[in-house]
Amino acid sequence: MHRISHPHRHTAFWPQAIVGGLLLALAGCSSPPPAPAPAANAPVAPPVAVAPPPQPEPAHRSQAPTPRDYRRDAAGHLYSRNTQRIYAGKLPPLLYAVGVLQVDIDRMGQVTDIRWMRAPSHAPEVMAEIERAVRSAAPFPAPVRMGRVTYTDTWLWHKSGRFQLDTLTEGQL
Repeated sequence: MHRISHPHRHTAFWPQAIVGGLLLALAGCSSPPPAPAPAANAPVAPPVAVAPPPQPEPAHRSQAPTPRDYRRDAAGHLYSRNTQRIYAGKLPPLLYAVGVLQVDIDRMGQVTDIRWMRAPSHAPEVMAEIERAVRSAAPFPAPVRMGRVTYTDTWLWHKSGRFQLDTLTEGQL
């Protein structure tokens, strides 16, 4: 017996095979099905508590019991970070700017806030330099006996850009 094949029978097979192969390939790329939900009476493991990473210890510490005592530690710290900008000797009678600044320090010695009690508003560039000097000097000595501290100091600014702090001043002529 001789079979007669249909002329389009073999050509119709190829597009279906290609489409089927593409569908199989795409199915392999899909995400896996979600995990089955646990049974209602299955034991559930308690959540694992993860401890926060330990806080680093402050490098420098202050044992000052009061903000007034801390002010000396902070002034010494600022001087050590600005050695080239400290005015040596007695200041002249007329200064370019005088500013009173209040600084908040947290338990790690970081500056959390700065407030002007008396701003040298005639010299905004001096205000910006003082704020920059304070922020860049962080971390300050950590106030371990107080936990955190707000201290106040007076900045005595010479026209040369050098300064003294009232806490450590050598006086005026």
